[in-house]
This record gives sequence, C-alpha cells and structure tokens, in this order.
Amino acid sequence: MRHYEIVLLVHPDQSEQVPGMLERYRSLVEEKGGSVHRSEDWGRLQLAYTIAKLHKAHYLMLNIECDAETLAELESIFKFNDAILRHLVVRKDKAETEPSVMLKRKENKDERENARRERSDDSDDSDDSDADSDDDSDDSDNSDDSDESDDDNEQDKAEG
Repeated sequence: MRHYEIVLLVHPDQSEQVPGMLERYRSLVEEKGGSVHRSEDWGRLQLAYTIAKLHKAHYLMLNIECDAETLAELESIFKFNDAILRHLVVRKDKAETEPSVMLKRKENKDERENARRERSDDSDDSDDSDADSDDDSDDSDNSDDSDESDDDNEQDKAEG
C-alpha cells in the first residue's frame, strides 16, 4: 500500500457537511484495509483565484495509506461530488502524522486573536476604571480648590 496526501476544496455553503464527508472518506479507506494517518480541517480560506464565482472555500487535508483501487474510488467520488470544487492527490514516501504547516499557521493565528481579544478586554476594563477614578478625583479636586479660594476671600474681607 502507498501513502497519499489529499487536499480538498469544498464549496463554502457546504461547510456544515464537512465532518460527515470526512467520516465517509475515512470509513471507505478503512473498509478497504487502508488507514488514515492524519485528517485536518483548515477551515474557510481565501482562494488565490475565483473558482465558479467563489472567493473562499473550505479546505480539508487527509494523509492516507491505501491501494490503487481505493484511491481510484475516492477520486471518482471527488469528481462527481458537486460540493468538492477541486481536489489534489499527491503520493508520499512515508506516512506523515505531525500537524501540517497550514494547521500550525491556523492555530498560531487563533492564539494571536485570542491574546489580542484578552488584551483589548483588559485595556477596556482598565480604561473604564481609570477614567472613572480620574473623573472622580478631578471633580473632587476642583470642588476643593473652589472652596479654599472662597475661604481665602472671606478671610481677606474679615481682616481688611
């Protein structure tokens, strides 16, 4: 059996059906005696060029080990499935099980966005509390200053 890496571009309107599609392909490969070494959902990404008047597609990647007959069956499924815009099958020398560069990129992007959200939430909270405390202190300082100047004026009048 040989190792293959398969990348699929799924129509963005069919994104909710992606987990079912992956499960079907996985079961097909395993029924025929093969195995799935890696299965990744990269999510919706911008296309380099429009395909069927679409600018985005849902990307999937599978690393499988199967025979030629199973691969031919998978390819025929991909060709006749209207939800799959494009597919690419590449033969690999060995099974790859570690996360792909695209998945690492997606995870890093998600981590950066979460950190940015946390920072903005923290800064919003601290800005609100700082603004409230500054407003309170400014108001109290101004009222105290005006009271002191009134007291000084009264003392000057009493002395003079």
